[in-house]
Amino acid sequence: MSDEERKPIRRALISVSDKDGLIPLAKALAAAGVEILSTGGTARLLAGEGLDVTDVSAVTGFPEIMDGRVKTLHPKIHGGLLGRPDLETDRAAMDAHGIAPIDLLVCNLYPFEQTVARGAPDGEVVENIDIGGPAMIRAAAKNHAHLAVATDRSDYVMIEQALEKGGLSLSDRRVLAGKAFARTAAYDSAVAGWFAGDGLPDRIALTGVRALALRYGENPHQAAALYRAGPERPGVVTARQVQGKALSYNNINDTDAAVELAAEFDRPAIAIIKHANPCGVAVADGLAAAYDRALSCDPVSAFGGIIAANRPLDGAVAARIADLFAEVVIAPDADGDALDILAKKKNLRVLLCGALPDPAEVGLLVKTVAGGLLVQGRDNGQLPPDGALRIVTRRGPTESEWADMRFAWAVAKHVKSNAIVLAKDGLVAGIGAGQMSRVDSCRLAAEKAAEAARLAGEAQSRAVGSAVASDAFFPFADGLEAAIASGATAAIQPGGSVRDEEVIAAADKAGIAMVFTGSRHFRH
Repeated sequence: MSDEERKPIRRALISVSDKDGLIPLAKALAAAGVEILSTGGTARLLAGEGLDVTDVSAVTGFPEIMDGRVKTLHPKIHGGLLGRPDLETDRAAMDAHGIAPIDLLVCNLYPFEQTVARGAPDGEVVENIDIGGPAMIRAAAKNHAHLAVATDRSDYVMIEQALEKGGLSLSDRRVLAGKAFARTAAYDSAVAGWFAGDGLPDRIALTGVRALALRYGENPHQAAALYRAGPERPGVVTARQVQGKALSYNNINDTDAAVELAAEFDRPAIAIIKHANPCGVAVADGLAAAYDRALSCDPVSAFGGIIAANRPLDGAVAARIADLFAEVVIAPDADGDALDILAKKKNLRVLLCGALPDPAEVGLLVKTVAGGLLVQGRDNGQLPPDGALRIVTRRGPTESEWADMRFAWAVAKHVKSNAIVLAKDGLVAGIGAGQMSRVDSCRLAAEKAAEAARLAGEAQSRAVGSAVASDAFFPFADGLEAAIASGATAAIQPGGSVRDEEVIAAADKAGIAMVFTGSRHFRH
């Protein structure tokens, strides 16, 4: 790009809400002899730094009114942004009305997203819907053939460097224009989302900001990146990586599944995930004990897995984790001993998320399909108190069976359908995941429970005395009978099958307790 193709900056309009990094840019513009126009608080800030600033009201001949709602919505501003100096009719109109061209717009928007995120009242949220800013940004971006627009402080370096080269090239201005339209699109999406609330509107706008470029997706031939989108939710996206290799697409997907599962429990808990399914989950009085128990669920599958803790890591649990080859560890925090121990595992990715996601929080989940989007509410279902669940068998659950059923149900929520979970004493005994037949899931869970016992040198299958959770109803008695045959003494399931009576009869025949939740946890 030759110097002749660059557009020099002679006149700039600066109007920003976020003023971080602005002063060095403004001083560079002033040093280059650029005339600076500005508004309100921005103008006062620049003047306070000793810069020569012309207030927009002096250009428009009209004061800011309505508490600043109206200040830049004026032909002398928008004519300067939209005018095409190479077009005779535009030049004539500008000359006739005393409109001078603007070569650079520096503008960012009212902090609408941040205002919503901190739970501000509706009135304050509405006042943080920017009108003049998006109008100016869109005008300048549309007219990028003749001027540049900066909407983020990351753009300032490009502008400062361009001043030394005689202006911004057309390719530079196109890049900035693309960023500008993406910003206003995201802003409007956030506003529309706030008005829609938790509903599913007729039109939906989804935008994100790239947080991480990834080497590739699930496979090397697939491009991939991680984007921040929607209301902030603690977890893998907000986490700080303190060590280890770069995260992959699969790492991020599995780590998200792990931390969401670990967050389900009040007691210290460990969840070990492999290919988005749990292979070990346990609670205990301490995190190290929870880890030992979780690993014992399926130590073979845990190799190369993702580990999530719902408590800060300490040295005791870190020492155990260091003995296993794992891809990622995520926890709210970690003490110095834990970090020193894990640092010896150079490739292990350690993420600290600060807080855990709320399993009961509402939100939207989005999946692409050919030509469209599937959108649904997050599965935030939580079991009601024991007394509100429907006991359908002659025998009711014991106190320990109630606890086992609740634990198994919480895990089943995070297992791919068809999901069967056997659990006892806050420990997963066996999991059957992603099978096409529910009875096959039951058999697989039983096999896993028997294998875990064998590897631990235990005399009987871990399924003996366990509770079984099914993410959806048993369509036939055969699945429940397979769980009973493995040793289950209690069952929790949604109910609702046309053969419920047949399934209940099988439970009564075996003398087990069974409750219906009235809700299911399909996960695909």
